[in-house]
Amino acid sequence: MSSDFINKQKSLKRRFLLILGAITFICFLGLGLMVIFTDLVLPDDGGYTKPLFGGLIIIYSVLRFSRLLKKTMMINNSLRYLLLSFVVIAGFTACNQNNSKTSEEETVAAGRVKLIADESFQPIVDEEAYVFQYLNPKATLDISYQTENSVLRLLLNDSIRFAILSRKLSAAEEKLFKDRTLPPVTNRFALDAVTFIVNQSSADTLITVNEIKKILNGETKTGTDIVFDNANSSLVRYLKEFTGIKDFKLKNLFAVKNNKEVIKYISQHPQAIGITGFVWLNDPGKDYAAAVDKVKIVAVKDENSKDAPDQYFKPSQTTIALKQYPLVRDLFLINCTGKMGLASGFGQFVLSQRGQRIILRSGILPDSIPSREINIKKNL
Repeated sequence: MSSDFINKQKSLKRRFLLILGAITFICFLGLGLMVIFTDLVLPDDGGYTKPLFGGLIIIYSVLRFSRLLKKTMMINNSLRYLLLSFVVIAGFTACNQNNSKTSEEETVAAGRVKLIADESFQPIVDEEAYVFQYLNPKATLDISYQTENSVLRLLLNDSIRFAILSRKLSAAEEKLFKDRTLPPVTNRFALDAVTFIVNQSSADTLITVNEIKKILNGETKTGTDIVFDNANSSLVRYLKEFTGIKDFKLKNLFAVKNNKEVIKYISQHPQAIGITGFVWLNDPGKDYAAAVDKVKIVAVKDENSKDAPDQYFKPSQTTIALKQYPLVRDLFLINCTGKMGLASGFGQFVLSQRGQRIILRSGILPDSIPSREINIKKNL
């Protein structure tokens, strides 16, 4: 076998190894950059975990690739050190950028912060966030909307430290944060009504609390579909607590994707009852406003009410405030940041007169009714 043939074989092998090594290098380099500059791989903890971990991945990729180059192309050590120096400089740059970002988040009106909210309250949270960011141009709120179970899991895992929920934390959950020296600050900011809706053509306009319990428990045979937002939603948890039923036994009870889909489904199916939040029915968005026009609210009677056991009430700010409408849930801000940062600034805004006035205009009930100043002139 000639030496030329052997050299050719070695050359092909070196090229293959070089191409394979280059692909591996690019993959590891991309992964390291994703860790440092995005939250797709690791959540941002505000410290140096992301840049350090990403930097280690990049250093590993450079060392691995330089070793391959040395074998296949006889690269000298000076070039290896040059590549390594480049990675170290890039790592320090990423750390400085991350530190700069963290310092911005230390203010109550500027920077960037991640919040998480129960998707059941997206309309009112979006309104509050829009006005807050308009008043504070240097502030950016990254709000993720998820089911109540997902919100709690991320909050308890310390992935997010500011959440908007329809319940307070339990004693065990609060202890978890206190053990981390991050005692949660919980404030109620609004009250929303759990609303039953039907198609405009439906003859069902009245229902009692006892009938609701019997229907959900499967004690009343009905061909009517009962539709709600999500099996892991706060709405389902509330109904279970309200009715005292651990597991709904109604066969024709099913979930769709979210509250918008509930409203759209009811607008198209006369033989169905939907359960949604009252906040979704006031000033709806363009993408489902037409569906809201095709549904109507069912009035509810609480036979065990001391004040009005024979009256039916529809949800409104008045019936919620007077405790006439029986299906009402509280909305809470849960702040576990332990600092006066942007999340705390947003929480203070929601609880302020201006933030409470936004809730008042939305149709649900604010925790504190904003005051009104009236000037009385003596001389007309």
